[in-house]
Amino acid sequence: MKIRKKTVILIIALVLVLLSTAAYARRSSDIVTFGPVPPAQGQNAPAQHVPGQNVSMIFVEHSDGTGDGAARLFGSMRNHGLDLYQSAASPAGLIASADVVILKINAQWDQRGGTNTDLTRGVIREILNHPDGFTGEIIIADNGQAQFGSAPGGGGSLDFARNNAVDQAQSNLRVIRYFQAQGYRVTGVLWDTFTRTRVQEFSAGDMRDGFVVEDRVRNTGITVSYPKFTTEFGTHVSFRYGIWNPATRSYNSDILKVINMPVLKSHRGFQVTAAVKNWMGVPSDMLTRQVHGGRGRAHNSVGTGGMGTLMAYTRMPVLNIMDMIWVAPEGGPRSLFTTAVQVNKIAASTDPVAIDHWAAIHVLMPVAPAGIRASMNPNGTQPGTFGRWLRLSMDELHRAGIWATMNESEMVVIGP
Repeated sequence: MKIRKKTVILIIALVLVLLSTAAYARRSSDIVTFGPVPPAQGQNAPAQHVPGQNVSMIFVEHSDGTGDGAARLFGSMRNHGLDLYQSAASPAGLIASADVVILKINAQWDQRGGTNTDLTRGVIREILNHPDGFTGEIIIADNGQAQFGSAPGGGGSLDFARNNAVDQAQSNLRVIRYFQAQGYRVTGVLWDTFTRTRVQEFSAGDMRDGFVVEDRVRNTGITVSYPKFTTEFGTHVSFRYGIWNPATRSYNSDILKVINMPVLKSHRGFQVTAAVKNWMGVPSDMLTRQVHGGRGRAHNSVGTGGMGTLMAYTRMPVLNIMDMIWVAPEGGPRSLFTTAVQVNKIAASTDPVAIDHWAAIHVLMPVAPAGIRASMNPNGTQPGTFGRWLRLSMDELHRAGIWATMNESEMVVIGP
């Protein structure tokens, strides 16, 4: 009899545990959790990191931003197996005809400090020339952090009076209005406008524009954060999870693509700002310095590999297009008309680390003052060198299974 009672008690206890677990699972199903974006996500996921078995291709073209520079760059990519366009003829291409494409530019600085608007215009034109007919949406975006930059009071702008272009009055907003006048879904979102607003995901019922902030500090010293917003065309965008459909209450991650468009510059704090550093326009520095006693502030984490963490745990760019038309050899990230050096080059790669490594050595360092070249060298290993924090960022990508390299023997450079 005692045995039977114990058996019944054990059965009842087991049932209670199972019911409790099921209830917790139901409650947990609506909770948005963080984790690495799986490399297998979508057709355009970055390649798995297999040392010695991968190469990073870097495509280079001469261009002043106008004319057919972007077309030639994408043509060179296509001729060597990397098609901008995803289609039936090219299923491994980067951009499908109905995709939502974020052009993550640098809009924090005016004059030569921001991404060349002629180049941005050229890239948009080529996306719209999709062979299947582009029916998606293009979003020019950046977060100037509402601080430091050239806008009155600090921060960024999509409508500076002085812009990096042949026609210096051509702002990003003017580019946007040009394409909108032709009926295209091209728009812009300056994330500065809601960089102080902490929000939850669309799936949690929060439809406000703002930044989702992770409730922890990562090993590289960053609290991961990212924007979510609704465009003027009514598209609900989560930078991490993709395009939100309120009707189905689901995200489509595969149709959100990000093209990273930095301008190559020196940086007084972090030596070089290019593709990896340009991801500093993704998080909210304002919010991350307010949580966890400021220990996870995004800007402070650049030197400890935080941008690699941010890429791995939010969204990788499908392509990095480097604006090297005018570069800032010293005094960056601000770059004035009077101090910038005209190089007239653009480059593209799917590997942000490789293109940074190559551009620093072969483009920026040769025009930089001799006294600061050592700190810009991506092969540097000491704290306070570009190479030190670029390697830490690369290590974070490797931990997430994402291919990136600083080894020039694993880079193939095509073009001038």
